[in-house]
Amino acid sequence: FRCGYDQSFPSAHPPPATAGVLGLGKGKISVLSQLVSAGVTRNVVGHCLSSKGGGYLFFGDNLIPSTGVAWTPLLSPDNHYTTGSAELLFNGKPTGIKGLKLIFDTGSSYTYFNSKTYQTIVKLIETDLKGTPLKDAKEDKTLPICWKGAKPFKSVIDVKTYFKTLTINFTNGRKNTQLQIPPESYLTISNTGNVCLGLLNGSEVGLQDSNVIGDISMQGLMIIYDNEKQQLGWVTADCNKLPRS
Repeated sequence: FRCGYDQSFPSAHPPPATAGVLGLGKGKISVLSQLVSAGVTRNVVGHCLSSKGGGYLFFGDNLIPSTGVAWTPLLSPDNHYTTGSAELLFNGKPTGIKGLKLIFDTGSSYTYFNSKTYQTIVKLIETDLKGTPLKDAKEDKTLPICWKGAKPFKSVIDVKTYFKTLTINFTNGRKNTQLQIPPESYLTISNTGNVCLGLLNGSEVGLQDSNVIGDISMQGLMIIYDNEKQQLGWVTADCNKLPRS
């Protein structure tokens, strides 16, 4: 949508001419801001990404359920959709990681944590995997960390019992709001049938201390960015089916 400038494609196979980015941020140039300025919609946007591929995108608040949505404040002013002050739990237990600020970004396929948080998660997962049939698959370069089993895996469902849920615990005054990231929302299966960790070290790719919740961790959830009330919400949903407004 709209024009792109200074685009480069280091790969030998550039994407099709229709590939690009739909800007839905808070800036005046974003498609959402333009629709709001034109009086077409309220300043709310949301999406539901399906683990089967596809999903839906919506503008305005017509599709938001009246109950069940968990909300946490957005930091303002900030051009990104950034939430503040969250604690990381592993299998429901504190990890010692607190004060996390998180950027929710559909432009990121994977989820990124700063180096300290990432290393803490990896250590907890590796400790938890001791005694299971999973072994390091260093030959698999799909992602930095992959594991293999006795035979190739077809789905994350085949291995999810070996992994624990990550929880982002937002502390908003006296109220806590939790975003659950189950194994199927941070693992992926490689072409060779290994299971790989879809959580990456953001410090290694120039994100410094930033933490980014990417597409892999937003699957199966309706995510709502409410710019009018400066809050972000989420609720479990069937992203393969458009809800009635």
